[in-house]
Order: sequence, then C-alpha cells, then structure tokens
Amino acid sequence: MFTEKANKIFQDVIKTYHIINTVDQPFKNPYDRNAQLIEHLLYRKCWIDTVQWHYEDIIRDPQIDPVAALKLKRQIDASNQDRTDTVEYIDGYFLEKYKDVEVKKKAKINTESPAWGIDRLSILALKIYHMDEEANRADASPEYRLKCKEKLDVLLEQRIDLSTAIDQLLEDIANGEKYMKVYKQMKMYNDDEMNPVLRKK
Repeated sequence: MFTEKANKIFQDVIKTYHIINTVDQPFKNPYDRNAQLIEHLLYRKCWIDTVQWHYEDIIRDPQIDPVAALKLKRQIDASNQDRTDTVEYIDGYFLEKYKDVEVKKKAKINTESPAWGIDRLSILALKIYHMDEEANRADASPEYRLKCKEKLDVLLEQRIDLSTAIDQLLEDIANGEKYMKVYKQMKMYNDDEMNPVLRKK
C-alpha cells in the first residue's frame, strides 16, 4: 500500500527533525530526486510541515519581539507557498504515473486530489507525534495525560481511515474508476499584481 510507505517516511522525518529540534537546522533529503522521486517529494513535504509546525509554536509566544514576529510571518508565508508547490509536484507524479489509464465512462472525480489527501496525512503524523508527547509528559497531571491519550487514540484511528481512503483512491484511479483533475491553487496574496497592497508599491 502506498500509504504504508508514506507514513513510514513521515515518521522518519519527524524523528530526524527532533534530534536537533530547531527550525533553522540544515535540511538533507536522503532520497535521490531522480531515482526515488516520490520518496524524495514525500520526505520534503513532511519536512516543510514539521518546520512550519514549530514556526506556528514560536509565533504564538506572547513575549515575541514584533520585528522577529514579522520576520517569522514572512517565513511562514514562504513555507506555505513551498508546501503548496510540493503538493502540486506530488500530484504531477501521479498524473504522470496514471496518464495511460483508460478512464471508464462511469468514472467519478474525487473531492480532492491524491496529494491533498497526502498533505493531510503528513500533518496528521505531526499531530500524532506531539499528542503522544503530551500523553506521556512527566510534569503533567494524570488527568491531562489521560485526555491526551484519548485524543491520541482518535488521531491513530483517523490515520488508519485516511490511509485507507488514499489507498482506495489511488487504486480507483489505477483501475479507471476515478480520474484526476488538478487545479493550481492560484494564491493571490503573494502576487505583486493581484494583491492590491503589493500593487500600490
């Protein structure tokens, strides 16, 4: 199953990040882009999500310096764009992989592309990692840890369901039962011409 590979890569990324556990650490992708393209993209995707997860923690510090906060906001914006671009690269991989599939006349389209489902799976891996940390925090009360354990159980069930749905979608596409259409996100706020504030500059 595809998601078995994806979930393992996501767990490896998160574990690797937390060895140094800082947003400005160097990034090294262990997968060769030419020989292992999808693994390369999945690793990069989860690394972006992991760094951004910690950006979001930092910017919520009520004592953060305003200048530092503005700089961090710009980094979050750039990370969001990088995340979107990587999702589109992953969808490009699947479009190429299934380009010769004969689509059946009664084939249906899905509400989201495979890569946007994978995007949610990557973020879910982060929720699971950090909820597990909270469920086992030595300095937290037993009541708090129990609540986090209950939430963790829900997240683990959600990962099973989401993984199943993604694998089923890919199988349906491979069999011509569903077909892919990919729409670029067309974000407007980063565009010098479309964003009225940037246009004035």
